[in-house]
Amino acid sequence: MAKKKADHSIGTPATTLLEQRGIPYTAHGYVHDPAAPNFGEEAARELGVEPDRVFKTLLADADGQLVVGIVPVNGLLDLKALAKAAGAKKAVMADPSLAERKTGYVVGGISPIGQKTHLPTFLDESAELFDTIFVSGGRRGFDIELAPLDLLSVTDGAAAEIAKTT
Repeated sequence: MAKKKADHSIGTPATTLLEQRGIPYTAHGYVHDPAAPNFGEEAARELGVEPDRVFKTLLADADGQLVVGIVPVNGLLDLKALAKAAGAKKAVMADPSLAERKTGYVVGGISPIGQKTHLPTFLDESAELFDTIFVSGGRRGFDIELAPLDLLSVTDGAAAEIAKTT
């Protein structure tokens, strides 16, 4: 996987941070359908990638602290498991408008990388099954492919079993 050079037509805080840190990634754009009911599944379909390699970024309130959970698009975030990973008693999904304010991204395009506020981040351990995974690049219709360990490095994240299947 070659390092993607700056492309101002797709530049986002996520790509900027990856380039600053010298982390290799591949940018993947596609035409987003605003009527798509599930952004993650749309990304997998449009990119021609199996859904368990495409991860969605979700924010939760864990005992009053916002945390990030990154899980496969074909699964669900296990809030109890996320709370445990974060050292909290309980977690609930964060209000979407709060998620947008704290990350600087819009819902459906929230990247775990380059968020306005540095938040504790947890990546489902299933990501470790793949050489590379896909996460939002910071806008709808734009994903970034990178190694799971690089994602953990750039987010100061931890791997944990936080997904449950649908």
